[in-house]
Amino acid sequence: MRRRPPRKRDEETTYWLSYSDMMAGLLLCFVLIISFTVLRSKVLYDQKQDELAGKEQELIIQSEELENERLTIDEQGKKLNAQELKLSEQEGELLAQRQKLEEQSQLLKDLEKLMGEQQAKLDNIIGIRSELIEALRNEFEHSSLSIAVDEKTGAITMDSNILFEYNRSVLKSGGKDFLGEFMPRYLKILLSPKYRNYISEIVIEGHTDTDGTYLSNLELSQQRAYSVANYCTNPNSDFLSDDEKEELEKVLSTVGKSFSEPVLAKDGSVDATASRRVEILFRLRDEEMIREMMEILNETSGGR
Repeated sequence: MRRRPPRKRDEETTYWLSYSDMMAGLLLCFVLIISFTVLRSKVLYDQKQDELAGKEQELIIQSEELENERLTIDEQGKKLNAQELKLSEQEGELLAQRQKLEEQSQLLKDLEKLMGEQQAKLDNIIGIRSELIEALRNEFEHSSLSIAVDEKTGAITMDSNILFEYNRSVLKSGGKDFLGEFMPRYLKILLSPKYRNYISEIVIEGHTDTDGTYLSNLELSQQRAYSVANYCTNPNSDFLSDDEKEELEKVLSTVGKSFSEPVLAKDGSVDATASRRVEILFRLRDEEMIREMMEILNETSGGR
């Protein structure tokens, strides 16, 4: 009966063993739970990693697409800049053309105004020329000199056979008589107060036939024109007054035409007798300038 006390110790041992098992079981549960949690977390982590990898791939693709779009936008921007530059250049050219057009329009208006002014002067000159031609025709129409006045130019033709021997440039006595009667009556009209201010030049032209060379005929025609002018202005000539000679010298000129303007017969051949002649003609002030101006204005109007 005295051995029963050791049993209590066995009970304590059994108690502690049961507690240890329980703790071991709990620990195992915790380990399992943790393991499961870790495993589940790893699975979730792997899933997230895969998702992230997919997202990264999508981002890479999107980045590439954005880069391509950026390059496209840059290229379009360059094209747009080039187009804007070209448009700016075209606007500049258009502005320059507009300014040029305005300048040409103003120039045309100025030319039209000038043409009107010159036309008025031309009409006046034509009127003066017509009056002079009519006055010359009335003066010589019934004279014994038998000369003709050109109805368009007012030029008067003198037969060289009256003035000179064939192929000579010295005035014959009959030629001097002819000039002594003709020149006072001619100058009475051209140098009259009514017309003097309109006369810019009185020209004596010498003409020959086509026999011989051009240069030999040119020299002969010049000498004949000079002989006529010299006789008219010579101090020893008495058919013109000193005042008339002085006024004539201010406007008188001579020119030799050789055979550059021959007179043609009806069949088209050269009329040698008619071609050998001396012509005297007049020019009015501003006449050449107005003619040139009218030609310029006509060309401008035609080009418009």
